[in-house]
Amino acid sequence: MSRKQSLASLLGEARREIQVTDEELKEARRRRRLLATAVRRVFPGSIAYFNGSVAHGDANTPLTDVDLGVILTKGDAKPYGPGRRSAVPLMEQARDSIHDDLDDEFPKLTIEVVGRRRAVLVRFGDPVTKGQRDFTADVMTAIPHPSGRGLYIPNTQIADQWDRADPITHTQMVLQAIKDTEKAFARAVRLLKHWNKTHSKPMCSWNIKALALDCLDRPMPLINALQVFFTYAADELDRGPTPDPARVAGPIPLNMPHREVHKRLCTARDYIDLAIEHEEAGRPLSAQHCLHQVLPEIVPDVDATHEEAGRLAATVRSGGTAASGLGLAVGLVTPTRAWAI
Repeated sequence: MSRKQSLASLLGEARREIQVTDEELKEARRRRRLLATAVRRVFPGSIAYFNGSVAHGDANTPLTDVDLGVILTKGDAKPYGPGRRSAVPLMEQARDSIHDDLDDEFPKLTIEVVGRRRAVLVRFGDPVTKGQRDFTADVMTAIPHPSGRGLYIPNTQIADQWDRADPITHTQMVLQAIKDTEKAFARAVRLLKHWNKTHSKPMCSWNIKALALDCLDRPMPLINALQVFFTYAADELDRGPTPDPARVAGPIPLNMPHREVHKRLCTARDYIDLAIEHEEAGRPLSAQHCLHQVLPEIVPDVDATHEEAGRLAATVRSGGTAASGLGLAVGLVTPTRAWAI
């Protein structure tokens, strides 16, 4: 017989299962410091900054990469920028300095510059998480924006060779949201990134966080955070692409056509709504079954046939309809994920 658990308990166990371990974080941060030291050595006076999931406090296990950058001084940056030199010479200097500092400790280290759009790609040849193939780092060489707001970051795939962005403000905004929500923001984002990964990655992680910044602004239970996010994200995406929260860069692109992404968000929203409805009506197995549709692998599925049969019988007795909606007739009607390809 299936063990009956609350949605809060299920989500607590799920987020702990995917949360990065202290050991992974410690080693990732150590390697990040080594990289920052190496790049700052070749660019004296530069400022290192950290971004991405490790810096944002929402990394999941297995931990496979880390992100960082350095901002050159105005003097060193003067020859570079739109209409001037590309970042490729800077990326090559960063590569050489990293090799000088890290080759002895990491004999399998490789670094890619050619064909890289934004950052030097460092492959350590040595994973942080046991069982993984490798651990990588994106190391960006950025220059100050003349306005003082944000940076110019490399983009070797466009004519100008540089894009405007503000990764430092992004990190500050995420950390503030974690504080304002008493960690609910980071915990919800971890779960949302798992949803994204297991449903064909319709959005990049930053798009998820950008949307979450606008709707997860106070402490709340995780099930409510998911409900708020999916409802808000579906509505916002219907209006158009997600804008940059720092109001510096352009809109955040999707990984799929708009219609497909919107469908996945709406389906997830409807399953979360239904899970809450089931729990409030005293049907914990049906609630868990619905939550499993959104978070497979980390929320176990259960057989809720008996619960659903009782619900349908009660509905018919009261003169209502036996319609099952999103697979309400568990065991009788097998729900189909609207996001499946």
